[in-house]
Amino acid sequence: MVMIAHRFRVLGEPTRIRLLHSLYDGEKNVSVLVTASRGTQTTVSRHLQTLADAGIVSRRRAGAQVFYAISDRTIFELCELVCRSLELQHTQRAAQLSRRAAR
Repeated sequence: MVMIAHRFRVLGEPTRIRLLHSLYDGEKNVSVLVTASRGTQTTVSRHLQTLADAGIVSRRRAGAQVFYAISDRTIFELCELVCRSLELQHTQRAAQLSRRAAR
């Protein structure tokens, strides 16, 4: 239970979700990830460290640059489940509001 709660806590930060989205199509260096996430170098590095500690991303150093990649692609399956659930919830809520407005 503790490990599950920890995984959801790691994913509960919007900047980390943006970073994962940026890494969906492949490895990127920190500079690209800073730009894509609209964060600062310090903030992005801290979030990437958290994702790496959780085993979600991996990193490799090439000279002075550090590159990150998704190491656990099942994370996208989880994100897709959450997105589908939210979409269904939104659709149902919109239908309820539409029925109320039609009365």
